[in-house]
This record gives sequence, structure tokens and C-alpha cells, in this order.
Amino acid sequence: MVFSSAGVTRVMTSEAAYVLPPRRAVWIPANVEHAASVLEDADLHSVYVYQPRGIAGPSMSRSTIGGPWSRCRVIEVQPLLLDLIHQMGTEDADTTEVQRYRSMCVLALSEMRRSKTSPLGIVLPVDRRLRALCESFLEDPARSQSLDSLASEAGASVSTIARLFRKEIGSSFASWRQQVLLARALTLAAQRKSMSHIASELGYSSASAFAAMMTRLVGVPPSKFLSGRDGELRR
Repeated sequence: MVFSSAGVTRVMTSEAAYVLPPRRAVWIPANVEHAASVLEDADLHSVYVYQPRGIAGPSMSRSTIGGPWSRCRVIEVQPLLLDLIHQMGTEDADTTEVQRYRSMCVLALSEMRRSKTSPLGIVLPVDRRLRALCESFLEDPARSQSLDSLASEAGASVSTIARLFRKEIGSSFASWRQQVLLARALTLAAQRKSMSHIASELGYSSASAFAAMMTRLVGVPPSKFLSGRDGELRR
């Protein structure tokens, strides 16, 4: 599990990108190659969970095989889990009270199991032309570009690019781009930017237009989804 208790990080796998503000972590199953980078000053943490062969995730139960813990997922890191991770990181499991350390591990796993998930994964395609376009959007999410100009940039027809998005990502370009904008919005919220500033930077005509997109995407208004210790939104 990779997360930062301060700042913003990005975790890349072969299949997706995850932009993580504070208090959100990405769970990465065993044998999934990944790279973590700091987008701005961050206090980066990596938590390694030992899993007996054939067991998929932190529930320590074979019933999770093929379940949500067998895939990458973004979860919220609540204060208790954060405190436990900090505490375990300052102690040596070989020299401290073994039972106390084990108890903290069990409680940390329990907190991971009950953590809420966040819709922050940005699916990345395999096709090289399309992946290059997607990665350029990750670097500059606010760029305004039509599907026509994207197709021209990739040297392909509009129908080809649209078909590749459906085939490899499972959504339209517009829906995928909204996920990228959501990740960027969380990054700006972590910097304590106002809602109007976020809306303007992401290319929305008004804060209300941005709020409507966010509400449609995550089911709650941005004032609620983006608020908290990871960056309070101001009007």
C-alpha cells in the first residue's frame, strides 16, 4: 500500500495511473510492477503486507481470491490507520514487545478492510499511440482538445481513436478525461485552492459547472468530496 501523509504522489502501473492527495492510498497486489513519484513535497509511505500463498488481500481470508483485493484500488486512510502506520514505522518488530506489534498489525489490517474506496484510478491503454496521448493529458489535464485534433496528433482517424478508447479503456474519451480532471482537482484541493480556482484551472466556465461535473462523477458535491484534512475547499 502506497500513500503520502502530506503532499501529492502519483503511482503508475502498466494498466493505470493513480494521483493521490493526502489520506488516500493505492493498494497494489503482489507481482504488480509499479512506480511512485512525488508531484510536490510529500511524506511518502510504503506498507508491505505479507500474504500466505493463494490469499489475495488484507482480509487474511481465502474468500478474497478474485475479489477487490486482487486488483489495484484506492482507499481512504483514516486517522487511526495513519497513526498505526506511523507507530509501527518507529518500532522494530524484532526488539519491541512482539504481542503489541502484532496487535497493531491486526488492527491496521482491520482498518484497511473497512476503508472506503475512491474512484481515482485512471485506466491507461496498451496501444502505443493512444497511451502517448493519455500520458500527455496526465501531464496537462486542463488542455482543451477535441477528439478530432487528438486523432490528427496520433495519425489516426477519429473513429479509430474512439474505438480504441472503448476497447482498451472501456469508456469514451470524454468520460476518461473527467477522471483525469478529478485527479487534478484532488491535487489542487490538497494545495488548499478554492473551488473557483480549481474550476478555472481545469477549464470550466464557472464553479457551478465544475460542481455539476463532480457531483455527477462521484455522487456528492465537491465541497464534500474534496474537503477534510487533505485540503479544505473554499468558495
